[in-house]
Amino acid sequence: MNTDELVNLLASHRTIGKAPRKELVWIAQHGKFQHYEQGEVVSRQTELVHGLYILLTGRISIYMNRGTGLRKMMEWQGGDVTGLLPYSRLTRPPGDSVVEDPTDVVTIEREELPGMIQNCYEVTETLVHVMTDRARRFTSTDLRDEKMMSLGKLAAGFAHEVNNPASAALRDAKSLDSTLAAAERAARNLCAAGLTRTQLEQLDILWEICKTASTHQAMSGIGLADREDTIANWLRGHSVTEALAEELAKTPVTLDDLNRLARALKGTTLDTALRWVAGAVSTRALVMDIERAATRIHGLVGAAKGFTHLDHAPVPESVEIRPGLLDTVTLLDGKARKKSVVISVDIPQDFPSIRGYAVEINQIWMNLIDNAIDAAPDHGHVTVTAILDAADAILTFVDDGPGIPPENLESIFDPFFTTKPVGEGTGLGLDIVRRIVHSHNGHITVDSRPGHTEFRVRLPLAGPG
Repeated sequence: MNTDELVNLLASHRTIGKAPRKELVWIAQHGKFQHYEQGEVVSRQTELVHGLYILLTGRISIYMNRGTGLRKMMEWQGGDVTGLLPYSRLTRPPGDSVVEDPTDVVTIEREELPGMIQNCYEVTETLVHVMTDRARRFTSTDLRDEKMMSLGKLAAGFAHEVNNPASAALRDAKSLDSTLAAAERAARNLCAAGLTRTQLEQLDILWEICKTASTHQAMSGIGLADREDTIANWLRGHSVTEALAEELAKTPVTLDDLNRLARALKGTTLDTALRWVAGAVSTRALVMDIERAATRIHGLVGAAKGFTHLDHAPVPESVEIRPGLLDTVTLLDGKARKKSVVISVDIPQDFPSIRGYAVEINQIWMNLIDNAIDAAPDHGHVTVTAILDAADAILTFVDDGPGIPPENLESIFDPFFTTKPVGEGTGLGLDIVRRIVHSHNGHITVDSRPGHTEFRVRLPLAGPG
């Protein structure tokens, strides 16, 4: 294709076609016309970008792996421009650019770009706007993807955390039916026994002792087994069914307490009374277990709602730091427990608020604490603290892991930089954190050495009103 034909094609180009003809001539003379077939790779993530690509016809897409496999992130068609744009710091692309349809391209090689900037002022100006729009689109996509990944991790952890108490509540509810039936039979038999006032008073004393079973100090398995044997021997010696020993052993009742009751009740009456006590203890324990499970579920739902701010409009507001951090820790508690990592949050109750978007602020906490748990060793520690410095809040996130290698410290906030295995990290978490912090007029730094990695976030406090 000669220069005049190529200039005529460039003149009809949607993006740069309105530039002065002399600039299009320069591009035609210094550019290289190339044809790509479907499936060819124009640029690879592992290689330097060759130059600027001016698409005349066809379609090219960029595919990126963000931990869940390849995904199309952006597409360019005839009339678009991609690749290395003027003044861009791009060296390697974030993914592979693949030809979707047969495509004709004019390529301005990397070495020719300084000359294009010098000789093609209007084309350069247009391409700077294209670069700004591209950065905005990538940023929007990155934020959305990272939010979705954070939401996915949150949902997975939330489902696991809710499943445990929900399963316990269901199991106890099923057991409660048979336990209540046994307790009802024991109550009817007790009524039929016709106890005297004195006998009822002694039974009430024993019941008051036994019903504190839920607050009785937990015992080791061996200790509980020994206690069951002791009580079973006592029951056997008083002609009472030994099966009651399992429930009575879980209470603070002593042999002296049982002896006092035995002096007031004899024979089958004693057996009937203790059956009623054991049934009531079992029923009460199941009810309290269900209550604890429901309380745990309620707390998790509250933490998830507080973390996501589902009932808040997406507008800047005064954001309390401490509740958001505590909600985040609650949602990550299951992950921490798997590694026996202890998370400590040291923030005063009356710590001032900051101004911003609550969901984005909580995403900072989520990413930093999640990373700290990953970095901490088994039985390690993660510590979150907050202090005031003039009109700023300074939050620190510290883990006692092996630290970040010095050669990685300068790249830690770069997009797509990650030391995690493929599929376990996108390299976007800290980049997103940095962007959110900066968008809230804040600053983030990191200091790391073996046994101590500290991320330090500075955010301005909310003004009065």
